[in-house]
Amino acid sequence: MLSSYKRSAHVLVQQLKTQGVQDEQVLKVMESTPRHLFVDDVLKHKSYENTALPIGQGQTISQPYIVAKMTEVLRQVGVAGKVLEIGTGSGYQTAILAQLFDEVCSVERIKALQWQAKRRLHMLDLYNVAMKHGDGWQGWQSKAPFSGIIVTAAAKEVPKQLLAQLEDQGALIVPLGEQEQQLTLFVRKGKQLVEHRLAPVRFVPLVAGDII
Repeated sequence: MLSSYKRSAHVLVQQLKTQGVQDEQVLKVMESTPRHLFVDDVLKHKSYENTALPIGQGQTISQPYIVAKMTEVLRQVGVAGKVLEIGTGSGYQTAILAQLFDEVCSVERIKALQWQAKRRLHMLDLYNVAMKHGDGWQGWQSKAPFSGIIVTAAAKEVPKQLLAQLEDQGALIVPLGEQEQQLTLFVRKGKQLVEHRLAPVRFVPLVAGDII
């Protein structure tokens, strides 16, 4: 079964290449990270399909292409060091980030998902991740500033707290919008923010307020 998963992961990475993902380090990590550990047993046969999958609590594990692309974009614009992830979810995107950046700080508002994600990361011996149970709209002020911020749910508008926690030359990548969403990159240049619209996407909403 393990060799079957490895073959499936290799095929997936070839698909990512044809879709335009070029960063060899990102592709290598995507191929070596066991995505089947991050999905429920009944969906394991779909683990290496290039599609989002439900993980319970109304949340999803993101499409591998989107995980790879968002990670690649951060690396392309020079993000290094400490990265903030908003929306730990299954922990899959977290695991990819943890293998490519020095430190990952990840915020999740649903306690059950956070607990499962932490267990999976430890199974993979990924210990450079700090986790917080909290409202993603607020970021993680005590850990700021961040070289990069990645938001894995769609916000109606750019969370101002996140922009405030971005260091100079740092980058924030976030899906923006409700019915129509655009993956959007913001790069801080001193007091200015340079905005780049990247692609139409579909994410679950970034919920603000009370945590569960």
